[in-house]
Amino acid sequence: MLRVIVPDNKRLVWYLAAEEYLAQTVKEDTLFMWIVDPTVIFGRHQVIENEVNLEFCRTHGVQFYRRKSGGGCVYADRGNLMTSFITPDTHSEEVFQRYLDTMSAALREIGFPAVKSEHNDILVGEHKVSGNACYALPTGTIVHGTMLYDVDFDALQQAITPSREKLQKHGVESVRQRVINLKTMEACRGINSTEELEERLMELSCQSSRNLTDDEMDAINNIEATYLEPKFIYGN
Repeated sequence: MLRVIVPDNKRLVWYLAAEEYLAQTVKEDTLFMWIVDPTVIFGRHQVIENEVNLEFCRTHGVQFYRRKSGGGCVYADRGNLMTSFITPDTHSEEVFQRYLDTMSAALREIGFPAVKSEHNDILVGEHKVSGNACYALPTGTIVHGTMLYDVDFDALQQAITPSREKLQKHGVESVRQRVINLKTMEACRGINSTEELEERLMELSCQSSRNLTDDEMDAINNIEATYLEPKFIYGN
């Protein structure tokens, strides 16, 4: 697998734009990982008011954006490692399972007893450490996900507002009961930051790497602009 090295300190939707661009151009399985300031990202078909605590986000400087894939609402901060897997393979369900198998195996290599779930999460024990969504394009497939290293769960629980029905479906009383930070586990000894977790997972998953070119950066910036349009963010 090829690692693409991306810049730090971009908006979350810049990385989604990078996924979209690479899905049009890559010739092989490609992976990049990224870390962002506090942000809520919600699914293509969701109603923003039902999923995002807009007052909390605006008061606490939490950014919020819509993505073009489906799935639920996700909170990310500097303790959440975001992953992007892009491939020219258009068999999206097979791609999704291949990605989950790759990430689960890398976590097991580090020492976590990680397994994929029927909901396309990655679990350690009974707790979720990674949630993922798949986005199919005519030219390829994108899988993007989270990896919880040291997320602020207080901010997570206040920034997103899942329905009571969704919580009952999973048999829990709160978002916090479903998730756990890898940093709290014995297997994470020796990994002291989100960046160190990123490097370890990349070492285990990728055989080569490259940087983005200036032309690719310009193309990604142009795609990012489509995510920033108010009609896209607030529309249903």
